[in-house]
Amino acid sequence: MNFQWLKHTSNNGKPERRLSLREYRRAISWSKYLVSSGAEIKGEGEEEWSADMSQLLIGGKFASGRHSRIYRGIYKQRDVAIKMISQPEEDEDLASFLEKQFASEVVSLLQLQHPNIITFVAACKKPPVFCIITEYMPGGSLRKYLHHQEPHSVPLNLVLKLALEIARGMKYLHSQGILHRDLKSENVLLGDDMSVKVADFGISCSESQLGSTKGFTGTYRWMAPEMIKEKHHTKKVDVYSFGIVMWELLTALTPFEDMTPEQAAFAVSQKNARPPLPPECPPAFRHLISRCWSSNPEKRPHFNEIVSILERYVESLERDPEFFSSFVPSPNHSIFGCLPKCIAGQRSASIRA
Repeated sequence: MNFQWLKHTSNNGKPERRLSLREYRRAISWSKYLVSSGAEIKGEGEEEWSADMSQLLIGGKFASGRHSRIYRGIYKQRDVAIKMISQPEEDEDLASFLEKQFASEVVSLLQLQHPNIITFVAACKKPPVFCIITEYMPGGSLRKYLHHQEPHSVPLNLVLKLALEIARGMKYLHSQGILHRDLKSENVLLGDDMSVKVADFGISCSESQLGSTKGFTGTYRWMAPEMIKEKHHTKKVDVYSFGIVMWELLTALTPFEDMTPEQAAFAVSQKNARPPLPPECPPAFRHLISRCWSSNPEKRPHFNEIVSILERYVESLERDPEFFSSFVPSPNHSIFGCLPKCIAGQRSASIRA
């Protein structure tokens, strides 16, 4: 089979630059192992999810990690993202870890179907390179979007929309017994219409697999203190990370930007440090974020409650455009604390009646 290479195209459909010779050769070096039929990937019920490599066209790279690269492409006439994972030949332990990570990601993606979770398309296991094919999100990552905004400039109604869709995706994920464990703006993808999809389940796990985090590789700036300390952890680690993502939405900044990842990890786990919330942060968001990134996991809300709170924020904002300036947090975190005083009072009176 001859690989065909796509031109890198922008969102408006106009062609941009072609791959340079260096990029082309580098991409070839990663993809040469895929020019054959892949090994079968089996899910529940022994369904085969093996990619038909003759139907895959690989285009330009648009993201990369330590051991992975993500390309835009077309699979069976559908726009897709192609994540390639390369096993290092010189490190057998790392190669084994990456293979397990690949299998875990495929298993997670196979069972997930939700508007705010990235859609799995196919996969190919052909050591030393694996690939996972998912739907393509033309808006790129939330991190990329925020990087192009002025600090503290994202409109509050958009902050609310994005936070709610992320929370809905995470609520669904937890309902399926899966922890993401690497929730961050880089792993939140956007559509042309600013719709949200939570992605990258490479280090996700089921609740039944939970244990210590010894040897775990997450992202320190977004990581809960109990994970940094390599302690037993629960679903609440994702809630902590969600709090950091909400801070990103409000500030359009990188958390602990003036620190190295290791310094950030020390500050969070040993000094209970958190990124500073701006003075203009609405009390409604300040209250929720503070709960989400509490040092005590038991004090963090579940995503069921977070979704309910954010939905009430939406309802309140529709009723009162000045909601964010009039909100007063409820000391007992009741749902009425998410509404302006007059509305909360009316709701309470109607319930008593």
